[in-house]
Amino acid sequence: MKQPLLLLHGALASEAQLKPLARELSAFYSIHTFSFSGHGGRAVAADSFSMQGFAKEVALFIEEKALAPVDIFGYSMGGYAALAAAVAAPGSIRTITTLGTKLDWSPATAALETRFLDLDTMRAKVPHYVAQLEQLHAPTPLPELLTATAGMMRTLGTAPLLTPTVLANLEVPVQMMVGELDKNAGVDASRHFADYMPHATFEILMNTPHPLERVNPDLLVSRIARFIESVV
Repeated sequence: MKQPLLLLHGALASEAQLKPLARELSAFYSIHTFSFSGHGGRAVAADSFSMQGFAKEVALFIEEKALAPVDIFGYSMGGYAALAAAVAAPGSIRTITTLGTKLDWSPATAALETRFLDLDTMRAKVPHYVAQLEQLHAPTPLPELLTATAGMMRTLGTAPLLTPTVLANLEVPVQMMVGELDKNAGVDASRHFADYMPHATFEILMNTPHPLERVNPDLLVSRIARFIESVV
């Protein structure tokens, strides 16, 4: 029987983002995915569209599918949700691998991130991306999703869930990876937060930016599998 592996997508994406990775990993693991609230056609619910809400969705999915203890790969926002879920319910999660997960949230960094979520600006600069988002998240109106995402980021900026004190008490083994060219998560910030986790490893993926589709798929699969198999 294959070990279960839960894959979690990033902000403004859906579980569809993880299909290529799931296909590669399915030879070795029992793969599970889902879309967070407000993503992939799910309605934006005020009581669940938050990082606390996303972490609860992770825990509930694990419980409903009877996956515990499960290994998790979380890309960007998905990595943050995985870590937050592990803080709340560490016994249900065996390992966590994150890629491009931003941990240095403050009012200043939140302001930098949310400035890219203005729909008019996006339509002017990246109209094809806007069209893709509208199709991916239909019937949820894109302005509603962007507003909710900006609000979530501002909340993280003023009250981050994963502080150094919280991470220092995390007993789950964590593999943190960040691209050398990742301007979202940042190499120095990622290393700084990884240092607080007592059971964390840290790796920089050379010549790699933030977008998941720009990451070497063979390298990513090998790193995930190697870490899972290294934990006895």
